Amino acid sequence: MAKKKLKSGFELDGIAPNILLKHVENTAPFLFQGELNSTGEQRAYLEKLRFYKKNLKALSNINLSEYFHICMAAHWSTAGTFVPTDVDNQIREGLWKNKAIKKHIEKMARITIDSWKWDFQQVTNRKSYNRKNNEVLSTHEGTWLSVAIGAYCALVKHKEATLAQEVADVILAEIEKEQSLLIQLREDRDHINFLRTAPLMAHNFGDLDRVMVQWNMNEEDPFCKKIFKLGLEISEFYDPILVYTGSVNKEFASKENHRHMSMRQPRCLRKSSQFLIPVGPFMDSWGEVLGSTELLTIEEKAEIVAAFFEGYKRQDEAFGYCRAFGALKRALPEGMSALTQYLPFDIIDEIKKSKFTEIADRPLEEFEGEYIKALEEFTCPKTGIKF
Repeated sequence: MAKKKLKSGFELDGIAPNILLKHVENTAPFLFQGELNSTGEQRAYLEKLRFYKKNLKALSNINLSEYFHICMAAHWSTAGTFVPTDVDNQIREGLWKNKAIKKHIEKMARITIDSWKWDFQQVTNRKSYNRKNNEVLSTHEGTWLSVAIGAYCALVKHKEATLAQEVADVILAEIEKEQSLLIQLREDRDHINFLRTAPLMAHNFGDLDRVMVQWNMNEEDPFCKKIFKLGLEISEFYDPILVYTGSVNKEFASKENHRHMSMRQPRCLRKSSQFLIPVGPFMDSWGEVLGSTELLTIEEKAEIVAAFFEGYKRQDEAFGYCRAFGALKRALPEGMSALTQYLPFDIIDEIKKSKFTEIADRPLEEFEGEYIKALEEFTCPKTGIKF
């Protein structure tokens, strides 16, 4: 297929930027409706998307590094949504291997380093906090690590040693950040937030590993040795809590935090950043928001309940949808009866007879208490660590 050449001379090998903006608007329309704060340097990537949405003709003048920046902004803005933009391989590898890379590699590396500090809090609900310094952890750091290691590999290939070391230093800083949060949560005896953080760390280091393999990094390289398989194998460089956390994720959370395909169906969930999905199974607060909001009609809330039930049937060992359903119906003045006229009879009957409702109706303290007890009793098979 012939590449499209823009007015600037840049030969586009990937999704056209105007189409990319349409994909962003499709999954996160609230980005362009004034809901979010896009002021300040750390939120400038949001403003970049808004600028180009209003000035589509300006897209014909972009070059490789600006296209990379737009792809980064689009992915950061949608990584916490139900349908993230599909530019992962472009920003991790493809654009770093473009024939014009030598001219743009420094600018792209600087964008990558700067993006570590981008403020993504408004565009994801999958996050955890370090109470000591208020640092935030989400799955966005996995996206960042996967881009950063691609940048590092490209810089090494093009003999940009000084800049490669700068990128490496920030990668190491991110790993230390995640390790510090896990140690802090364990010291605080904060079981629920530790369980909420475990899948975030596992996702992030999993992304890092995948792109290291994608770039064929030499496992004997000292930097590779230091950062590869951090949540899977004990490292002489890091606290074994990373491997412990990987085991906790596998034991308690991996079945909960998947692609949430059923939640792509109710498009009403894309109306607001308030409706972005959190870390499972701790979805009670999310369900309460969905039930109490006036941005959704009762018909739309019924559609969401149907999607919860479909998702539960696909993954019946995951309980987050049950908890969200229970909180949603409790937030409605008339409870489940308010939804029945908008749901097919067979679904209502199936929901009532299912374990789905039993889990939904359990008191929050009892539900979380079982997880707390199970975490207390769990011993990591690889490290021997207990919480």
